[in-house]
Amino acid sequence: MTDFPFRNRRGSAVITGAGSGIGAATALELARRGSDLALVDRDPAGLERTAEQARALGTEVSTHPIDITDTDAVAALPALVEEHHRGAHILVNCAGVSLMGSFEQLTLDEFRWLLDVNLWGTIAITKAFLPLLSAQPAAHISNLSSGYGLVAPAGRTPYATSKFAVRGFTETLTHELEDTGVSVSVVHPGGIKTRIALTARVAAAAPPEVAAAAAQAQTDQYRTTPETAARAIVDGIARRKGRVLIGNDVRLLDVLARVTPAHYWTLLRRRLSGATTTSRTPV
Repeated sequence: MTDFPFRNRRGSAVITGAGSGIGAATALELARRGSDLALVDRDPAGLERTAEQARALGTEVSTHPIDITDTDAVAALPALVEEHHRGAHILVNCAGVSLMGSFEQLTLDEFRWLLDVNLWGTIAITKAFLPLLSAQPAAHISNLSSGYGLVAPAGRTPYATSKFAVRGFTETLTHELEDTGVSVSVVHPGGIKTRIALTARVAAAAPPEVAAAAAQAQTDQYRTTPETAARAIVDGIARRKGRVLIGNDVRLLDVLARVTPAHYWTLLRRRLSGATTTSRTPV
């Protein structure tokens, strides 16, 4: 069923992180293909911008300005979506944050903050919506990991930890649901032209000017637009693909992780260290 879930019924999609970046672009791509939308983000203004663009495409939209680390708000969300959209057919977990700082520089609270958003937020939203998705004849979950869910560069310990964990969670969920109507994708974007690095939280112990330079260096390496990423994500949903790689850069990382899993950092250090190092002495 290559055009799932867009044939013969509109369907409804829940997208987290829909206020900007990949989440907003994915919401609009789903709207173009005929899906109604339940948009989730902690930024009400960003949500409304995405909602206005989606409504202009002729789709029905509800907005839900919540923080996905708020357990009570997440638990209440499926009932609100079901009331507005009479169910959910697609869940896309795009919400995520970044954190600049080495493991030595980070506090445990800073590390935990990122995991609460990137990992536990994804898990909590998925757990909350799985009953609604399972009630459909066919449904799909798409979870964003990262290129850093394939390789783990020095200087990005919390982010890589969260994205490897999202990958593991999603692959396990795929196997658990393989005999049901719910299919699952793990998505590994490469460098997408968003502001995630520039708006990243910086560890209190990291030199701010070094962290800012690293964030800019990382952003300068991004090549793929959010719109291109969104098309790949939605194509993956339509084809019910289990694994989606976005960008030539992430395809290279995938090859390196397979061919030389113990030594890929030797090959990547020169290219990536300036974009990931937040100490005055390069890694």
